[in-house]
Amino acid sequence: MIAQPPPATKRWITKPIPDADEHRESITSLTASLGVSPFLAALLVQRGISSYDEARSFFRPEITALHDPFLMRDMDRAIDRLTQAMRPERPEKILIYGDYDVDGTTSVALVYGFLQKYHEQIDYYIPDRYKEGYGISTQGVTWAAENGFTLIIALDCGIKSIDRVAEAAALGVDFIICDHHRPGAELPAAAAVLDPKRDDCNYPYNELSGCGVGFKLLHAYCLRNNIPLEQLYPCLDLVAVSIASDIVPVTGENRLMAYFGLKVLNSAPRTGLKALIKIAGFKSELDLTNVVFGLGPRINAAGRIKHAKAAVQLLLANADEEADEFAMAINKHNSDRRQFDSSMTEQALDMIRCDETLTNAKSTVLFDATWHKGVIGIVASRCIEHFHRPTIILTRSNDKAAGSARSVPGFDVYEAIEQCADLLEQFGGHTFAAGMTMPEANIDAFRQRFEEVVSRTIRDEDLTPLVDIDLPLDFSEIDAKLCRILKQMGPFGPHNMQPVFMTEDVYLASEPVIMKEKHLKIQVWQHRTGHTHTAVGFGMGHLAKQLRGRIPFSICYHLEQNHYNGSTTTQLMLKDIKLSQ
Repeated sequence: MIAQPPPATKRWITKPIPDADEHRESITSLTASLGVSPFLAALLVQRGISSYDEARSFFRPEITALHDPFLMRDMDRAIDRLTQAMRPERPEKILIYGDYDVDGTTSVALVYGFLQKYHEQIDYYIPDRYKEGYGISTQGVTWAAENGFTLIIALDCGIKSIDRVAEAAALGVDFIICDHHRPGAELPAAAAVLDPKRDDCNYPYNELSGCGVGFKLLHAYCLRNNIPLEQLYPCLDLVAVSIASDIVPVTGENRLMAYFGLKVLNSAPRTGLKALIKIAGFKSELDLTNVVFGLGPRINAAGRIKHAKAAVQLLLANADEEADEFAMAINKHNSDRRQFDSSMTEQALDMIRCDETLTNAKSTVLFDATWHKGVIGIVASRCIEHFHRPTIILTRSNDKAAGSARSVPGFDVYEAIEQCADLLEQFGGHTFAAGMTMPEANIDAFRQRFEEVVSRTIRDEDLTPLVDIDLPLDFSEIDAKLCRILKQMGPFGPHNMQPVFMTEDVYLASEPVIMKEKHLKIQVWQHRTGHTHTAVGFGMGHLAKQLRGRIPFSICYHLEQNHYNGSTTTQLMLKDIKLSQ
């Protein structure tokens, strides 16, 4: 067996510090108007906030700041077709069709759950991950036509389903497509195609989740039909779950919807999400990280292990007892998923370690016909934790090779896959995640082509894990007020990450403590200011021996308040440690 290389040293990249001359006026103004330190003012300027009004909008978002949904291309056509289908005198059967992941199932629960209050002839459909695959299927279109549906609203899928939409049209079934994936050169001939990533769409924000696009459809429906928006806003709990789980940027309208969606989740979540929160063991206020690691995987597990319809049933449940039963079943699926995930990850890592070519490659493409299709995306992410490079995990599905791709920051895996399109039957996705199917006979050629594309286009620095640092921070600046204001900068997620700080030349104030045999807890002393703080590094226990003695080192971290036995203290949550040379 080839020995696994030691983990690569992480790159510390400090964002540009606001220039004293260029930004002095903004920093001075924010310091005075907000009553914050110049350090915090500089942090805000660094994030593009340079005036009191911008700061107020950032810290105190208003739901009325949602964009006009009719700015989205085809929204008028979508609402016209939907209104036609919902006419009391000639009602049509409407099918809400969504993907089987978190974004898709929350989308279906959102749109079906809202529209069923105004239209009785409505149902929903989730494709089977294993029998039908991703997106709109011929089986789904046929089922809709055979059961008398004349309008399908496709959520989180459909932007590339040109053939399926044509099949539906031939059967007398129209489509309204609500998607957020990148379109191809040709759009489906649907009644309306809502996708803010369309080249001809001038909607002010193009990073919505699929559920977010569905929400904008309902937003427009409410405006057209004089339905108070206060009836729609409680649905933002589902949008917040989709934003967190689909890893879309938490900026602009996404941040606004996540902000208010979390308020719903923490004050009056729908019955199904309340049951899921309980079974996940959350007792304190939820943030997007809790959703990503606690709620998202459980919702996803329904479609990974059995059928995603169970996730929609949970999200639509009205009775506590019913919701608890669905939550327990989904939690069991999640436990099964973890077992598959663990064993498949070990197999995948062994395949890389035992093959010198794979070990030294700049990409990873692995295939095993026995791997569970529902977990391959998770395994791809796990492999990146060990070998930091674009990764595709493939398994057999319906006599084809089906794969999930994950990327590393700075590299567009979708574009790389697009350059292998002639070897694929279908593909779709985002910059950092994608899916594909191909004949098994094409796997070796695809692996070679993908490696060639990655090797030619990826930068060497993209193959090293990155820590983005916002600003250097003196220990004397750390206090409860700083932590309180930093928390208000959330919700945190891509493009609005929790601030990470760096402090150089610190020392151990006492012997390091190893927690649960792998985590590090240290008292860190900054000589220049004389201040000491507690720092915790998960998975960093192996560094304890290197830190012993009077040697200076540098740390990067984010700040977190620890509540224990009725007292609150500030902890430094370590991202990395570098010993001084």
